[in-house]
Amino acid sequence: MHNAWTIARREYRLYFISPIAYVVSALFLLILGIIFVSQLDIYLRFYHPVYQPTVPDIDIFIGPLISILLFVTPAITMRSVSEEKKNGTIELLLTAPVRDWEVILGKWVGTFLFALTLLGMTLIYPLILNRLLDPGIDWGALIAAYSGLILLVATMLAFGVAVSSFFSNQIVTYFATLSILLFFWLFGIFLQSTSSSSFEALRYLSFPPHIVTSFLRGFITLKDVVYFLSMTFLALLIGKTSLEMRRWRE
Repeated sequence: MHNAWTIARREYRLYFISPIAYVVSALFLLILGIIFVSQLDIYLRFYHPVYQPTVPDIDIFIGPLISILLFVTPAITMRSVSEEKKNGTIELLLTAPVRDWEVILGKWVGTFLFALTLLGMTLIYPLILNRLLDPGIDWGALIAAYSGLILLVATMLAFGVAVSSFFSNQIVTYFATLSILLFFWLFGIFLQSTSSSSFEALRYLSFPPHIVTSFLRGFITLKDVVYFLSMTFLALLIGKTSLEMRRWRE
């Protein structure tokens, strides 16, 4: 575990000396901020205690936040292993006294810590919303929603690191990861509209049923936590296997 943590710390520090990380972070917060302000403006502009009694809640930024994360997480992970392969430093890692699973785990932990930093910055929006509303937001619902977001991000990052282990081109890695994440998300939305039991297994593998119908509604369920942890483990296992295959070829 020491080796994995050393790689994770190195990976996390690299984000703060890379201009790409600052660009991704700035665009992430800027787009989310614009959506938040525009949604809040619509609610406040048309709010009426009698004719339009509804008030804004955390949904005005949680939904857009998930959509943005689908595009941001591939950008966070696209350089994790791909850059090592492009620069030829992956051979140094593989010949060093470091196990394959420690490399993949370390890369994932580093990206996860950076993603948690970004998610932490977004807490400014519910704090603003809490000041504007009386008696304030539902903190239980917020905790449940962010718990789901953390698990979802952990899974998406794991897939990103796994895909990154297959390619040396970061652009290819980004679009390959994005395609996989969109598949798991959009395919799940499509299956939710069907009632056929034959799609039950595929419906279980998709993201939406495990976050939209539970965490975003204020519920933290064990089966959904197990789902995200299992998918994260599966993705990391794929990444580890990819590195092992590289050793065999060499």
